[in-house]
Amino acid sequence: MPLSCSNVSVAYGERKALNQFGLSLEQGEIRALIGPNGSGKSTALHALAGLIRPVEGRVLLGETPVATLSRRALAKKLAFLPQQPAAPDELTVAQLVRQGRYPHVGLFRSYDSTDEKAIDWALESTGLGGLADRSLNELSGGERQRAWISAALAQEAAILLLDEPTSFLDIGYQVEVLDLIHRLSREKGVTIVMAIHDINQAIAVSDRISLLEKGRLRFDGLPEDLAGSGLIQDIFRVRGRFVQVAADSPPHFDVELARWQRPMV
Repeated sequence: MPLSCSNVSVAYGERKALNQFGLSLEQGEIRALIGPNGSGKSTALHALAGLIRPVEGRVLLGETPVATLSRRALAKKLAFLPQQPAAPDELTVAQLVRQGRYPHVGLFRSYDSTDEKAIDWALESTGLGGLADRSLNELSGGERQRAWISAALAQEAAILLLDEPTSFLDIGYQVEVLDLIHRLSREKGVTIVMAIHDINQAIAVSDRISLLEKGRLRFDGLPEDLAGSGLIQDIFRVRGRFVQVAADSPPHFDVELARWQRPMV
C-alpha cells in the first residue's frame, strides 16, 4: 500500500516548518530526506507518520487519508522510529521487540503463534536472534539501533520511517545500520523513508533523494541527478565536488577543506 503526500504544509505558530511538501513512494523504495538543520526533514516524517496534522494538503496511505486512521490501524501499516527512542535499560531485546506486536494484540488478546512468528522474523531479519535475551544496556550502539528497528518490523508494517537512524553512532555501526536498511528494502520489500544528515550515505543507499531547504522541497529525484545539479554546494553553502571513484559506484561528495589545511613547513 503506497504512501504519498501532496501540498503538505505544517506550521508552528506563524512559521511554516513545511511548505507545500509532496512525495510519492514505491514499494521497497529507500527514500532519503536531506537538508540543513531546520530544513523540515523531521517535520516531514512526523507528518507522514500522522503525528502532526498539516494545515494544508494531505497524506494518503493508498487511497485513505492518514488523518482518518486510528493510531492502532495506522501502526499495522506504518512504523515510525524517532531519533532517540527510549526504553528501560533492563528490558531485553526480545521484550522490546514483543512490544512491536501491540497494534495486533491490544489489551485483551494473548500472543499466539502468528505473533511469535512475527517476532522471530523481526529478530532474524535484523540479525538479533542470538541476542534476544540480552538486556538493552548490554548492547553496542549499532545493536541497540537494530533492536529498535526490529521492534518496528515486528509490527509487520510495510513502511518504515526513520529519523536520523545513524546519528550518534560510530562509523562501523552506521555501516551496520545502513546495510540492514538496504537488506530490508531489497530482500523484504519494506518501503523506507529516512531523514539523514550524511549526504554520501544518502547517495550510497537510497533510490531517490528529497532535498529540503527552509521547509520547501528543492529537489526530488535520483542521486546521480542531484550530484550534477549544484544544489548541494548552494544549499549547504560549501565548496566541493562530486567524484566518481569507480564506474559502477555512486558519486561521492568531496568537500573542499583548503581553509583548514596545515600551512606548509
